Amino acid sequence: MTEFPKNFLWGGATAANQYEGAWNVDGKGVSTADLLLGGTYEKARTFTKNLQPDGYYPSHQGSDFYHHYKEDIKLLAGMGYKTYRMSVAWTRIYPNGDDQEPNQKGLDFYRNVFEECHKYGIEPLVTISHYEMPYHLTEAYGGWGSRKVIDFYVKYAKTLFTEYKDLVKYWLTFNEINIGMMFGGYMSLGLPVKDGAAPFNGNMSDEDIQANMQGLHHQFVASALAVKIGHKINPDNMIGCMIAGNVSYPLTSNPDDILKAQLQNEISNYYCGDVQVRGAYPHFAQRFWNEHNVKLNITAEDQVVLKEGTVDYYTFSYYSSNAVTTDPSKAEAAGNFSQGVKNPYLKYSEWGWSMDPKGLRWYLNDVYGRYGIPIMVVENGLGARDTVEKDGSINDDYRIDYLKGHVEQMKEAIKDGVDLIGYTPWGCIDLVSAGTGQMEKRYGFVYVNRDDEQKGDFSRMPKKSYYWYKKVIESNGEEL
Repeated sequence: MTEFPKNFLWGGATAANQYEGAWNVDGKGVSTADLLLGGTYEKARTFTKNLQPDGYYPSHQGSDFYHHYKEDIKLLAGMGYKTYRMSVAWTRIYPNGDDQEPNQKGLDFYRNVFEECHKYGIEPLVTISHYEMPYHLTEAYGGWGSRKVIDFYVKYAKTLFTEYKDLVKYWLTFNEINIGMMFGGYMSLGLPVKDGAAPFNGNMSDEDIQANMQGLHHQFVASALAVKIGHKINPDNMIGCMIAGNVSYPLTSNPDDILKAQLQNEISNYYCGDVQVRGAYPHFAQRFWNEHNVKLNITAEDQVVLKEGTVDYYTFSYYSSNAVTTDPSKAEAAGNFSQGVKNPYLKYSEWGWSMDPKGLRWYLNDVYGRYGIPIMVVENGLGARDTVEKDGSINDDYRIDYLKGHVEQMKEAIKDGVDLIGYTPWGCIDLVSAGTGQMEKRYGFVYVNRDDEQKGDFSRMPKKSYYWYKKVIESNGEEL
């Protein structure tokens, strides 16, 4: 195969906590994302236990998909989407996480969304948990640090599998589950943090690592149980994992740099990938645990569950790569939830992310060579400031150039023999950034009239990239 397969799933991706809005409407509960203030590239987002009256909480309004879903899905259909990756807000289904019964209005909303997708021939690709677990589970149980949360998640997943049995085929259990390997545990694991803390801090103590690793283990067990239940409810379900694709190059050919990059890729990508795809922890895990004084509570039953609940396909996000070195004199540069040094061969965005399409091809080959199961790229894109011209046009050629380079390298990976089945660029309609909470850091093919001062009427406007991507899909990746 030298080109995109005929049934290739072209589409786009969003997340409820960044896009949906209506944070306290129709019975929805408070999520961990709902307590994060907006920030900037220079100023970190912070957690507040109690809502500040004058504080800006980006998740509260997002892009107001809740009230615009019909218009938005029609816009996606206008590009020819085959699939739409979205997440369900856990607190819209179970407001507190441990409720006895689901919230019917929440169930009805997603049924309406999925039916609207099918009206246009768009296959929903649904992330069950995407950085927005019920805050009550953090307060009452300590988030994923508690084994009890496994049961609450499994009940939630079972509700979705049952309720949408005939509407959703493609599922992902957790978004970027490996973020727990790199960052403090509030965002991905719902672990408690102090009031005023900055949850995106990457400097973890051994105590933090212990807490994250145990929380991650509970997520692995929950994911595996969900896979087993999802297959039982509907054998046609395709249930996958989702990893934050972290490509680390050695800065030099110094063997110390080579080994550091190898370890970085193993810990960042394959610690989680191996458990979810192969059903067991990788060979390098024990040394990592030993070096960070990690002692995990893993039962014999857990090991059986992990082996039985492996995923059907592998998905990941990819935005940029980084370089690592053992030379302490090199200045560090922040990337997407990762730390590294500037790669002299690459250009960087305003937000400090490298632009490296060939890194995507490298990663696709590396992952497929390791696992040999179907792969999707479910996040990829360029966060940038867009300008609306006087005639109403938005000429985002920089975004087109970025995406074009990545589509070209996906094509090369397919020629290499990689079984790539889908591509859903991130934030296909503008939404607030997870890392900074900004609206001005835009990713979409469609502009949303809203800014960081909470001004704008949420009206939608296709950008130049909208029409470019429409041609890409029409030509199945041939016309770039």
